[in-house]
Amino acid sequence: MTEPQPRVAGELPGPRSAEFLAHQRRWESNARVYPRHLPIALAEGAGSHVRDVDGNVFIDFLSGAGVLALGHNHPEVVRAAAGQMRALTHGLDFPTPAKHAFLEAQLSMLPGGLRDRMKVHFCGPGGANAVDAALKLCKTATGRGDVIAFQGGFHGASHAAMALTGLVAQKQPVPNGVPGVHFFPYSHCTDCPVGLTPDACDVNCAGLLERALRDPNGGVPRPAAVVLELVQGEGGVIPARPEFVRRVRRLTRDLGVPLVADEVQTGCGRTGTWFAFEQYGIEPDVIVASKALSGVGLPVAVIFYDRRLDVWAPGAHTGTFRGNQAAFAAGAETVRIMRRDDVLGNVRRRGEQLGGLLSALRDRPGVRDVRGRGLMWGVELASPHPDLTATGYARAVQAHALRHGLIVELGGRDDTVVRLMPPLTVSAEVVATAAGILVAAVEECGHPGG
Repeated sequence: MTEPQPRVAGELPGPRSAEFLAHQRRWESNARVYPRHLPIALAEGAGSHVRDVDGNVFIDFLSGAGVLALGHNHPEVVRAAAGQMRALTHGLDFPTPAKHAFLEAQLSMLPGGLRDRMKVHFCGPGGANAVDAALKLCKTATGRGDVIAFQGGFHGASHAAMALTGLVAQKQPVPNGVPGVHFFPYSHCTDCPVGLTPDACDVNCAGLLERALRDPNGGVPRPAAVVLELVQGEGGVIPARPEFVRRVRRLTRDLGVPLVADEVQTGCGRTGTWFAFEQYGIEPDVIVASKALSGVGLPVAVIFYDRRLDVWAPGAHTGTFRGNQAAFAAGAETVRIMRRDDVLGNVRRRGEQLGGLLSALRDRPGVRDVRGRGLMWGVELASPHPDLTATGYARAVQAHALRHGLIVELGGRDDTVVRLMPPLTVSAEVVATAAGILVAAVEECGHPGG
């Protein structure tokens, strides 16, 4: 079936979108983000496309910040959720058929040996709450209070999750943050955090962490947890180097420190395996998952954890909306469709296609790096000429892409990375069209006066 082509008529925002945006500015919180740089009001979506209230059609490579694993309104998933809503919508933490099916489906996607050791805690309703739960679990189980996080990481905007996030500007306005978080360099060889080249780096960033934790005068007490993204998402789509991840895993195991893999954005197939840690040959002690668990944007969050950590008392971590039955039904159906349609295979094939198409940008002035895993890609930009900053360049590329029918997000330091997160079901045709729009935007916006 031929998919719709992106179509934008006139200036953005269109007249009806402008009305919605004005109403939003009048009544909604100043903390709103996406409409500031993507000035449209959405009316409907299907698959990899959305239509705004003015009738413009866009390819959506934001996908609800990675939530929409199967794209907008997958009919079978919508049908499963709607059917469940006619039976039971809210179940707290009571066992239900929908919850049972969801749990069985999620456990079935874990590697076999790991699956047998895992227990699951249902959080609610988002990823930051699951990060909070993981911290509480590890602190309770170990009796220790300090936590290791990594520079450039993002783990959510709740009070505790924000403490683990590298972005200082987010934390500065909120005094008395959660104490005891120690930040260490993350392996990002394109922009080495300690100023080395890959050839000169005889001990990668994990070595710095190891020295600090093993040194009696290192100043860092043995922590309750080390929290790690295998691919930093908001940090600019930075896949960790394999040797870095494996060394961190060896260190944490030697010291008896739980390793928490934050897979909120990378989980549920985004990188080409169900969880990104599978590509690194490690097994974490705790896995944080949310975003794409329901496949269609219904909120649900969980942590998987080694049963030896299960020392919680009843009620130690609760949440009113941890029993979202419609999300459970949708999530179980999503796993079934993932298997039936070989969606992970599509992620790998379309990821290779997208990487190949974007490779045309690698040697362009103003492009620092092109990197990604599966269907999680970033194009890092630099200043192409003296009259345009790297941030200004990225904003111009984002706006140019939107005017030509492609929605992309920015991330990384100073918002200089153009981020691509299409639905995992995206077609080769749509990938080719989207990549063409983005390559043209990077080329045209990089010229003086472009």
